[in-house]
Amino acid sequence: GSSSGEGQRSTLLEEFRSNKSRKFELRDVIDCCEEFCRDQHGSRFIQTKLDGAFPQEKQLVFDALQPKALELMTDLFGNYVVQKFLERGTPEQKRALAQCMHGKVLELSLDMYGCRVVQKAIEVMEGTEQEELVRELKGHVMKCVRDQNGNHVIQKCIERTAPEAVQFIVQDFAGQVMQLATHPYGCRVIQRILEHCRHGQVPPQVEPILDEIVSHASSLVQDQYGNYVVQHVLEHGEPNDRMLILQQVAGQVVGMSQHKFASNVVEKLLQFSSPETRKLMLDEMTGEYMGQPAVLVMMRDAYGNYVIQKALDVCHGSDRARLIAAIKVHMPAVRKFTYGKHIIAHIEKLEAGANPGAYMTRGQMHGGGSFPRIGNMGMAGGMPGFGGGMGGMG
Repeated sequence: GSSSGEGQRSTLLEEFRSNKSRKFELRDVIDCCEEFCRDQHGSRFIQTKLDGAFPQEKQLVFDALQPKALELMTDLFGNYVVQKFLERGTPEQKRALAQCMHGKVLELSLDMYGCRVVQKAIEVMEGTEQEELVRELKGHVMKCVRDQNGNHVIQKCIERTAPEAVQFIVQDFAGQVMQLATHPYGCRVIQRILEHCRHGQVPPQVEPILDEIVSHASSLVQDQYGNYVVQHVLEHGEPNDRMLILQQVAGQVVGMSQHKFASNVVEKLLQFSSPETRKLMLDEMTGEYMGQPAVLVMMRDAYGNYVIQKALDVCHGSDRARLIAAIKVHMPAVRKFTYGKHIIAHIEKLEAGANPGAYMTRGQMHGGGSFPRIGNMGMAGGMPGFGGGMGGMG
């Protein structure tokens, strides 16, 4: 936290905070540079001024804070000034900050504020300098992935460094994918690997991870985090990956459609699969399920009804006609279902050729639905908030 508690501030910082008429410049605060960096208003002042500062002014500030740079990296407000130098500093200033971090990357990565500085450094550094920082995490990958701050650093490594530089991360995941995919932070790191590591690399990076996801697919789809990993494969994977997942869940479509998490996966499968795959899924949806018409079971269900609506949207021609016919057989019953009116309205819209986007989505009713993309700077909405994102000014 901030070291300048009430009553311990220097006269200069006191005047800066209270005297609105005096116009302060960077050179005025050099003697109290560290104290300003650790103060909310002082830090913001330095960050703003650095944006338009002349090189020699920047250098004065840098020289004043460099001896304290490591401490400032883990400070609530100081970390933003360090980030600003990583962003706007000269190559020499950036290199000097990277030097300060040597031997401390793990410690910083596990720190609430330090992890932001490490992420910024990985973003702005290139080549061997970047590799040296990343390499310090070797042997500590699992510790970081399971940490609310460290996981963001591992994600940034995967996003910003050459595939060979993160081979040690992927290697550590071998045999652990099931545990990681069902972990609130691990599931994100797996998704970054699926996005940024290419198929067909030597040594293979994505394939071993995909193999583990596929072999555990029927358990992962029911998990509150694992389902997002399977959805990710369906959305971004190769056609063959989708086919393998379908084979894992074949015969379980109706059961999965009634499950809070697995139903999301069924919707994604419908959305991204080939027409042949959709036909196979429709066979299950228009058949029998535990002695009852599957379509009735699904329409009656809080989650299953959304799967039916998704199927109505993504199926075309004879496939859609077959599904509508199967629903219409049970129209009197459907009208009595809580969710039946949405489905009837949906069919009427489709038949009228209107835009089908007017029905309520699962997100509006349940706050559920598919996983929000997590931006490269920390958190987006949707999943519970975890620290380590890289917000704006302090």
